[in-house]
Amino acid sequence: MAMALAPAQASDFSAPWKKTDRALVIDAYEYNPIDWTELATDKRIVGFINKASDGMPPAYFCFGDETATRLCKALWKRHAVAQELFQTRKVVAKALGLKWGAYHLARPGNPVGQANNFINFAKPGPDDLLALDIEDDDPTKWMSLEDAEEFVRHVHRRIGRFPVLYTNGKTAKHIADNRYKYRLLSRLPLWYARYKPDIGVHFPMGNWQGYALWQFSAKANCGRFRCPYRVAGTPNDIDVNVAPMDAASLRAQWPFGGLIDAQPDYLASIPLPLSRAAGLAGNVTLTYATVAPPPSFTEMVAMFSAGWSKFRGSLQMPAVGTALRLPRRIADYLGWLRKEKPSASAVEAAPTDPVSTASTELDRRPPLILPP
Repeated sequence: MAMALAPAQASDFSAPWKKTDRALVIDAYEYNPIDWTELATDKRIVGFINKASDGMPPAYFCFGDETATRLCKALWKRHAVAQELFQTRKVVAKALGLKWGAYHLARPGNPVGQANNFINFAKPGPDDLLALDIEDDDPTKWMSLEDAEEFVRHVHRRIGRFPVLYTNGKTAKHIADNRYKYRLLSRLPLWYARYKPDIGVHFPMGNWQGYALWQFSAKANCGRFRCPYRVAGTPNDIDVNVAPMDAASLRAQWPFGGLIDAQPDYLASIPLPLSRAAGLAGNVTLTYATVAPPPSFTEMVAMFSAGWSKFRGSLQMPAVGTALRLPRRIADYLGWLRKEKPSASAVEAAPTDPVSTASTELDRRPPLILPP
């Protein structure tokens, strides 16, 4: 299952939220207060994505001393309240005509268990967006990218579709640069987090041709006196996202459950010629000639093995029999010299071995006489 996202226009990388036809999406967690009556007055808000699960669920049974038991029960209470709030917000958002989504905050370890926790917590419907939140490429604090691949694979095994990938610019670039290693993550629709007005020079265009959502406003750049965009009925720390499309197009593509089309190998491709006028205009989209895909690791090993076998077969090893007989011939010759001095006629009549002797001229020289 693949999906083709239209390449984003140059204007979609430079403050697109200022364009009134661009759809907006809110994402929140359990501590963001929401005034739904006020929120509904902003007609640009198309969707609402709420935090669902966080890593693994708390332990089912509480053991240990009084402090450990109290902490365990507090975690369970928080988990239950968060789940109740999640389902309540889901009902309200859908009643207001908003598209619904859920994200999982990925933690280190046990990607299959976390995927099960996410699905069991969110209880997604067929039109609910799912997202995997990887805050940074630090496996000591967040889920490793290798585990994230397994998380995505297990979500697909259970519900038959893929989540959206939420991450920052640095992690997205790392995935794009290593897309042959992260074959699933690099093909997930990208929910891009960057709190700058322009991302044209930072966006990983070598892999993604555009974003599904861009989180452009959050607590990091929205305060009391200045904010890229304020949503009625929400606090200053609410996360606001923009889509590179209008409301009708976003509703049609929601919930982005497929994989994006695989991109050609830009490192091995040849860019097609670009006119000088287009180049000077800036923010152009390069197109590349079609090239053969790079060889896989197995194919490279097979080619190397075949080349090595051919090279090894061309080597000529010295004759083993001659090499072993040579010391014996020298010893016999020295023993013969000690017994008698050969005459010139005897040397000329002696049989020669063209393999053992260097040349026939040396054989015709007078022999070396060693003292007895």
